[in-house]
Amino acid sequence: MSKKNDSKPPSRVSAQPRIHQRAGAIQEYGTVTHALPLELEEPIRLEMTEKLNQLLADTMTLRDLYKKSHWQVAGPTFYQLHLLFDKHFGEQSELVDTIAERIQLLGGLSIAMAHDVAELTQIERPPKGREEVPVQLSRLLDAHQLIIGQSRELAERADKLGDDGTNDLAVSDVLRTNELQAWFVSEHLVNMPLVEAVQTSAAAD
Repeated sequence: MSKKNDSKPPSRVSAQPRIHQRAGAIQEYGTVTHALPLELEEPIRLEMTEKLNQLLADTMTLRDLYKKSHWQVAGPTFYQLHLLFDKHFGEQSELVDTIAERIQLLGGLSIAMAHDVAELTQIERPPKGREEVPVQLSRLLDAHQLIIGQSRELAERADKLGDDGTNDLAVSDVLRTNELQAWFVSEHLVNMPLVEAVQTSAAAD
């Protein structure tokens, strides 16, 4: 007797796309994978990815706040601010990628969707309508201040835990970018005359 072949025949190759597929998550949010040669214990990576996701949510919100301001700015400084806001938007977009990739590198999962960002961010939600330039600038500065404080705390904690990569990201990328952008934005809130100098009492004597 011939031996019965119980193996299934190979599936036929088909050009038909397999659409509408769904399956369970291959990794749950708030966890880290185990087998990574990073010389960082799992509790450290869990803490760092949690803090980095908070920083990511706020950075994504600031990025989008810059784009909103870019689209809706109005007034005599429209051209200058329109360009500045878009430049800062691009720089914040680069930070978003840098932070998210650090989370993934540590074995965690970075947030990605707008509704998740909205739930997590600590930055005040602006109205849908257009606001005056000083209000736009003040909102941006408030957001920068929050992120600058976060990045300093994260850098200090990462240094204490021996996570040099996260420490470097917090200082070299996030902190320095936000400090520089905050300086550029804040200078637009200095109340200076445009075409006629204000004579001081010392100059008048």
